Amino acid sequence: MHIKKRDNESSSSLLFRFNKRVKQSGLLKEARKRRFAARPVTKRSRLISALHREEKKVEHARKRKMGIK
Repeated sequence: MHIKKRDNESSSSLLFRFNKRVKQSGLLKEARKRRFAARPVTKRSRLISALHREEKKVEHARKRKMGIK
């Protein structure tokens, strides 16, 4: 992205034009998408995670019933 300062243009106006151009180009959206992209998860790891969550849920319910937490 390349923007040149016009004659008698304030720096805030230049910054505004730059930000507008970046938003219109979609560069920022693409960068955010790549930054937070998740890797594909295998079926096995999803299953293990689900089992772990279920165990935690049961444990929490048991403790709540006993009045511990």
